[in-house]
This record gives sequence, C-alpha cells and structure tokens, in this order.
Amino acid sequence: MTSDVNTEHTAAPQTRPESKFRSYLRLGKLDVPDYYIGILVVASAVLLPSAAVEPRTIPMLLLFLVGEVCTVVAMVALDDVTGYRDGSDIANYGPNDPLRKKLRKPLVAGTLTTQEALRFAWVTAVAGALLWAAAIAVAPHRPMWTVVLIAATYAISLQYSYGIKLSYHGFQEAFLVALGVALVFGPYGLATGHFSGFLLVQAVLFGLGPLMFGVYSNTNDVEGDRAVGRPTVAALTSARGNAIFIGALSVGEFLLGAVASVAGVAPWWFALLVLPATALRARQYYLGFVRHDIMRARRLGFTVHRVYVALLVVANLLVGVIG
Repeated sequence: MTSDVNTEHTAAPQTRPESKFRSYLRLGKLDVPDYYIGILVVASAVLLPSAAVEPRTIPMLLLFLVGEVCTVVAMVALDDVTGYRDGSDIANYGPNDPLRKKLRKPLVAGTLTTQEALRFAWVTAVAGALLWAAAIAVAPHRPMWTVVLIAATYAISLQYSYGIKLSYHGFQEAFLVALGVALVFGPYGLATGHFSGFLLVQAVLFGLGPLMFGVYSNTNDVEGDRAVGRPTVAALTSARGNAIFIGALSVGEFLLGAVASVAGVAPWWFALLVLPATALRARQYYLGFVRHDIMRARRLGFTVHRVYVALLVVANLLVGVIG
C-alpha cells in the first residue's frame, strides 16, 4: 500500500472561482442525501398509529438525523483528505477522466487546503457526537444494544478511510451496507425499544443502496484504487469477477425481499411491492456490464435507491394502516 504523502503541489488548478462555503458543501457531499433519507423509513415505521407515538420520539428522530448528517459529513471529508494525500483522487479526477468534475473534490480543485478540510471534518465530527448523545438522552427507549450500535457506528465511521482506514483493508463494501443498516436500526431501537425482523430486512435493503452505486464507482476507479493499494472488489478481481460480484449482489437484493415475504418476516405482498426497484436494478446492471456505460449505471443507482426508500415507506404506511 502506498504511504500517505501530502501531494498538495500536484493538485489541479482551480477551474473557476468558488466560495469557501460552496467548497465546504461539496466537501461534505451535502448534495447526496442518500444515507439521510433512511430517517423516512424509520419515521414511517414508528409514527403509525399516531396515538401510540411517545412525545419524545419526534425530537429524538430530528436530533438523530442532524447528528447523522454531521457524522457522515465528517466521514466523507476525511475520506477526501486521504484520497487526496495518497493520490487516488488526483488520478480518478484528473485530466484523463473528463466524466468527473474536479470541483466535487475541493482538495483536487484547489478550493480548500488539507488543513481546512481536516478542521471542517473534526468540527462536524464533534457536533455529530454531541447530537447523537442528545438523541439518546431524549429517546423514549435506550436498550443497550441500540446504544452500543450507535456508538460503534460513530467510532467506525470516522475510521472508514482515516485513522485505521477500514476501506484500505478490504472492508469497504461491507461497511457501506453496515452503515445503512445502523442508520435505520439505531433510531428505530431508540423509538421502540425492540427488535423487528421486518425492519432488519428494510435496513439491509436500505444499506444495499449506497453499496450498489459504490461498487459501480469502484469499477470506474479501479486503476486509481489499485495504484494506492485500496482493495475494493473491483481492484482485487478481474473485470469478469467484478461483474459476477455485482450481479450476485443485485440478485441477492431481490432474494432478500422474496425470501422475507415467503418466510413471513415481511408481509406476503412486500416482494411484489418492490418489483419496480428490482426492475431498475436489472436495468442498472445492463447499462454497466452489457452496454459498458459504468458512469450512467452509477447515476441510475441513486434513482434505484431512492425508489427503494419510497417503496419501503409505502410498505410501512400500509402496515401501520392495515396491520
């Protein structure tokens, strides 16, 4: 693995003036809300029937959401610092890749320095810790497994590609799913105090969303990741092996909902309800590995994830209304 070397002198020149505020928004990837919309899944599962909702549930959900935003923003900012220092972002967003916009990487574009990025990351990390602690304090329930899950999620998120660098030791794909699961199941546990098999299925389906646009990004970034020793599945396997892996994930996503419906963990109609998202997932695979348009497939992945979230919300509302 290539050691971290500050390569600030190799950053691409800024292509147009941009305010610091806009650059910080870009650093935090605040235009990508795909982890944050998990709170809609949780809210739809716990706010019906309304007569049974405890008064502290809504303040807890709001505190958890804002803390989640701060924590994820810190995580992705630290990821950009590491990607800039080891050269992978410069390679992946460099002049030979016109599909990428350098301004989305403020360190590569030269609109922020590494010191500014690190300061921003640690301020938002502290804010995330305080807000999640407040969410736990006001929560209607505080089962130990939920508190431990939230604390572990916070600590591990900051180590994703900084510190011990989990994503540089072969855990990137597993982490992306686990983070999504925790961001759904954590606030659900605080709201209800109990475990739900159906919510676990939903949480895994939610976590698969970021993974399924992440693996297409990794497919595009394979050369840069190999150059710095970042062991994604795409970097470790052949192109055919990577295609098989992503195909297996796509099929597994469908089977999770189908098996849950057959086994009675989810309502019998759940697998039918999510069929539109399944069809879009198949379309994503076709674009990426039959048409070989990886970046278009990656963009479609955001749509698939958001459709899944909408369908999960509908499922929870139906359960809340009809039982």
